[in-house]
Amino acid sequence: MNIKRYTVASAILITLVGWYVYAYVSQETLSLEFFGIVLPPLSLAVWIILPMILLYIFSVLHMAFHSIFGNFKLRKYEKDSQKIADVIIEAYLGKKDRHHSFQTEGCRVVGDLIDHSKVTIDESISSIEIENDKIKKVIQLIQDIQDGKVADLEPYHLDVSNELVIQNNHNKYKNGVLKVEDILNNTTNYDEALVKEVYCDFAKTAPLAKLEKYKEFMTKEALFNILARLNTEENKVEASVLELISFIKSLELSSKDYIEISKSLANAISPEDRIRLFELLSEDVEKAMEAYLYTLFDLEMNSMAAEILENSQPDEFVKFKAYFALKDANKNFDINLFI
Repeated sequence: MNIKRYTVASAILITLVGWYVYAYVSQETLSLEFFGIVLPPLSLAVWIILPMILLYIFSVLHMAFHSIFGNFKLRKYEKDSQKIADVIIEAYLGKKDRHHSFQTEGCRVVGDLIDHSKVTIDESISSIEIENDKIKKVIQLIQDIQDGKVADLEPYHLDVSNELVIQNNHNKYKNGVLKVEDILNNTTNYDEALVKEVYCDFAKTAPLAKLEKYKEFMTKEALFNILARLNTEENKVEASVLELISFIKSLELSSKDYIEISKSLANAISPEDRIRLFELLSEDVEKAMEAYLYTLFDLEMNSMAAEILENSQPDEFVKFKAYFALKDANKNFDINLFI
């Protein structure tokens, strides 16, 4: 009940009761005694309205208490509702280790559920009318990143490993905001996959010295980009056998990978350098031995290949031994059929 209205109604009622008693019941005065204390004489009308006044005072105090209590509870809900918006924003942004405390039970349950859930945005969200400006701003930001645009994520203090940060950095790179060497010189600030992608693109045009500088980010694709430049006019690069070995040995490769490298070098370097490269590799890397044999047979260096096969174990290089046996019997087959 509105306290102002209650006060006005109480005042009118008390006044009317006091007036009625004084005017129509009695105008005499009475002196009352409570616990041995004699109170001063007062009009009967006053004694009648005095309990009403006391009742009014206590009822107002009661209503004031509940009003203040209700306001405190309302403020808790208001604060929690604002915090729920922050919980939703952090969930949208994909923050890890989210934890929020709430003062109201309903918000606590909802907040805990969101804190332990992965929340994504789909296209239909644009059809929803969102009144919270903070949530609306974050949704727009996420949609911009998904569309390949660059967004400002600094105010949200997200980890380098955050999916939105990774995608946003990728957008920055593709849009020219981030330069190749900015990323390669500050790799701790960027996702490993992006760094390797950048190096792979870098391998298509960069000089050999810079490729060597950032060799730790080498990938198989980047290596083949470098090898392809040995036999092209555009962005041509020249590398010695030892420089090529340095690049190759920076990767963990399979036997088939080494054979593919040999194939890619067939028209890129001289036969002598090609043989020398795989001879040196096979001395340090066991998996490169098949590529060395493939190179020898591909270049018709049959006697060198035969010497290696003769000194090998019976269960080693079986396919190459079969190829050599056919070759020795004047049966000509393409070596590529045996790898």
